[in-house]
Amino acid sequence: MKLVMPLGNIRKSRLKKLEAFKKAGIHAYPIKAKRTQSIEQVLIGFERFLRAKTKLSLVGRIKSIRQHGGSTFLHFEDGTGRIQAYIKKDRVGAKNYRFFLDNFDIGDFIEVSGTLFKTKRGEKTIEIFSFKILAKSLLPLPEKWHGLKDVEERFRKRYLDLVMNPEAKNKFVMRSKIVEELRNILSAHGFLEVETPILQPIPGGALAQPFKTRLNALNLDLYLRVAPELYLKRLLIGGFEKIYEIGRCFRNEGMDKHHNPDFTMLELYYAYENRDSLMKFVEKVMIDLLKKIKKTNQINYQGKKINFKTPWQKITFRNLIKKYCQIDIEKVSEADLRKKLTSLGVKVNKKEYRCKMMDELYKRTCQPNLIQPTFVIDHPVEMAVLAKAKERDTKYADRFQLVVAGIELINAFSELNDPLEQKKRFEFKKIAQERRDKDFLEALEYGMPPAAGLGLGIDRLVSLLTDSRSLRESILFPTMRSKK
Repeated sequence: MKLVMPLGNIRKSRLKKLEAFKKAGIHAYPIKAKRTQSIEQVLIGFERFLRAKTKLSLVGRIKSIRQHGGSTFLHFEDGTGRIQAYIKKDRVGAKNYRFFLDNFDIGDFIEVSGTLFKTKRGEKTIEIFSFKILAKSLLPLPEKWHGLKDVEERFRKRYLDLVMNPEAKNKFVMRSKIVEELRNILSAHGFLEVETPILQPIPGGALAQPFKTRLNALNLDLYLRVAPELYLKRLLIGGFEKIYEIGRCFRNEGMDKHHNPDFTMLELYYAYENRDSLMKFVEKVMIDLLKKIKKTNQINYQGKKINFKTPWQKITFRNLIKKYCQIDIEKVSEADLRKKLTSLGVKVNKKEYRCKMMDELYKRTCQPNLIQPTFVIDHPVEMAVLAKAKERDTKYADRFQLVVAGIELINAFSELNDPLEQKKRFEFKKIAQERRDKDFLEALEYGMPPAAGLGLGIDRLVSLLTDSRSLRESILFPTMRSKK
């Protein structure tokens, strides 16, 4: 039976080793490190370096140590790959060899210099001529870092997750590539990336609950933005026609596998376009992105095969509710809506808005059934306070949501640019005075071109394309409940 040393004892042991470095006059956290190649470069050019007997200097974190008398094998890795190293007492000297065995541990960062060879089993290896400590670790890396028991701890200590779980690290490399390719695609279509305030005097652009803070310098209450929408529309008014922003937004609301209090959103505005042309544009962008990232139009998500072949299906909000609830939203009473939600286990406030109840009904009964890419279109106009109403049926907004695998990826619509109608909408929705952006309404009166706009949840998109069950797997440092 393997005995496990308590964590506190391991730390005390490593502190003694740190003291041994000091006594030997060795800085355990030096300023300089020498690296002639990355491990990836060495593995790719191995035969060339081997033939030339090139002396290399590599760096990385020790991941394993195996002693065999007067020689020791170890594996270490940098950010590009892993390689085996071989240290022999006859090569480095008995004193240095003993010092290595006594004071270096798994988890330490090391610099090694030597030449390459292959073991009898054909493993690519560097024989160490000299070595140097780069950073002494005081706590051990966990031996096992997988399984349900470790899920919460993986999110709390993401740095260990990245060290021990290559799959997790690869997801965040993929996340970076997804965002990079989105930028490249939008740039190729003539879009300009911009930045708008995160601290805002009015929490506008969405009706979500904001986080509030205080600017002492101006004695002013401010809010973390719930969306950049109203500032981006000011840029449309200012003459920009194709703009987007990728940035953090903050909503002080519920948390679940598809919601985090702070999240990354891509918001885009396209002047002289409308809802229908924007749907075609979204199809093209997504297909281009999949070709770059996945090399295919199909993905697997949580056991489901998703095919992004265009055109994607379209269905109205009204017909979806009819299909899955046998309710016609044009005829159903508020009492019956409340009764239906109650039967689904949803607590409903007696004064709850009709549109909020319809949205909740849709999310509970319809959205989970939309697996293949689907445009949900024509929402009741009261559900989209900033969207244009359809010209032929003003009860409905010229809006769409893109749903894939039951996940809402995009919310979009033809933007309302009638200042008088926008003011009426604010009043109709009974939006509190402090949340009505009077400066935005004034800006609208100077004239905003017809435009279509969308918001895309980056975290949700990454979750989908990396087959991650929840947002916490696709956000490096998700918000977590206190352990206490």
